[in-house]
Amino acid sequence: MKLKDTLKYLATIMLASVLFISCGDDNSNGAEQSEVPFVETPAQSNGTVDEPVEITFNITVSGGYASASVTAENGTATIISEPSVGATSGTVVVEFIPTAIGSGTVELEVTDSDGLTDDATAIVNISNTIVVTDNITSDTIWKDGKTYVLGGRITVEAGATLEIEPGVIIKGEAGTGSNASALLVARDATLLADGSPTQPIIFTSVADEITPEDVDAGNFGSPNLDANINGLWGGVIVLGNAPISASNEGTDISEIQIEGIPSSDTNGLYGGNDPTDSSGSLTYITIRHGGANIGEGNEINGLTLGGVGNGTVVENIEIVANQDDGVEFFGGTVNVTNVLVWNSGDDSIDSDQAWSGTLDNVVIVSPSGSAFELDGPEGSFTSTGHTIQNTTVYMEGNGSELMIDVDANTDVNMNNLFFFGLGVNEGSPAHVISDDYTDYASNTNGYSITNIEAVIPNGLTVADYFTGGLDAEVTAVNDVASATVGADASVFGFTWASVSGALNDIGL
Repeated sequence: MKLKDTLKYLATIMLASVLFISCGDDNSNGAEQSEVPFVETPAQSNGTVDEPVEITFNITVSGGYASASVTAENGTATIISEPSVGATSGTVVVEFIPTAIGSGTVELEVTDSDGLTDDATAIVNISNTIVVTDNITSDTIWKDGKTYVLGGRITVEAGATLEIEPGVIIKGEAGTGSNASALLVARDATLLADGSPTQPIIFTSVADEITPEDVDAGNFGSPNLDANINGLWGGVIVLGNAPISASNEGTDISEIQIEGIPSSDTNGLYGGNDPTDSSGSLTYITIRHGGANIGEGNEINGLTLGGVGNGTVVENIEIVANQDDGVEFFGGTVNVTNVLVWNSGDDSIDSDQAWSGTLDNVVIVSPSGSAFELDGPEGSFTSTGHTIQNTTVYMEGNGSELMIDVDANTDVNMNNLFFFGLGVNEGSPAHVISDDYTDYASNTNGYSITNIEAVIPNGLTVADYFTGGLDAEVTAVNDVASATVGADASVFGFTWASVSGALNDIGL
């Protein structure tokens, strides 16, 4: 072949190669590779079982947006917004509803007007814990199977209703002072917290590892915290519009700020003139490890009832290891049935400001302070007084004095009381009744403490423990089985004290 022909042949081959490579860079439909849609992978997100999560996918569609489709694992997914047809960029928002704890995925595929596609997958970490950081201002339901974390002092504000389903766990964040976590139910708000014997509602600390699955299995105790650890969070405070007896520098006032809440928070006001006021209902509730300090000598009680009216249902309540009092009544007219207070850091039951309700069927185990610190009016308003009956107190032989602390102003009638586990203090019997009992007994309102039984240690007498003449109301019995008065402990099967065996250990 001549050189001229050879050069012509080589040029033809090179031209064909260029044309071939050029054609190979085209998509089958003639579109450039740079025009393929692009879907950006979202950052990992967190979700809660049965609670919607919105996931945003950013997209670029040079060929014009046509459609999108979505699939999901461990949940359901729906596209709730997308770009208009023909758009070259935008976002696709997907609502994902998780169905179980673990990891969920949401895959989005986008198609352009030329039929080209791209996809990306979002990962959602799913738990059953919801952190609550805002006050409740509209009707809200906290659902079974979930744990709700109080991110601070959370208030159910006036006009709103919080419903808590059986089996729900509420955990308070750690904090003291103004940062102490608590659930506060303001006046004219409603709390519907109704557990059941097999699914109590549990208020505890974030340090407590108890889960809804534990409750479902009947394991009501903390798996990692002892029943004497207190002060890890605040407590539960319910306020109402029922009458109170309070004063400010000698002047009667009909409303006042509840202790444990800073005066700057007006949701802490309680008191009024409606004895039938209702704040809702609290049944089968256990409150534990609370009583955080908000100031010197000012702690939050396990359950605080301020000006709560008798339209409110409060029954089947357990308080465990509260740093301050177990249950404290500030005036009001509410009646309470079936209360167990275990390991209170101060008084188990405290009454103030002319509370006029009835507390019936109470078990108190190992109080550090008094079993009962009972006061009366603080202003000129007086009520008919309150009644405490059918009560069993185990003193654990710890030498605590003043198991019933009364004075001349106390407005209580007590009856059917049983004491056991009586101890000594510095070598002497620990008095059950305060030295002010004689002043209480001689007050003009005729209040009385009657029908008492007690197990008296060997070598001692009723009069060694019950002074001031109260010994005349006391009958010595041999043991718990011999008692004919006191509480019916069989109703407390929903409590940590019961399932842990603590009640059996002391013979209840």
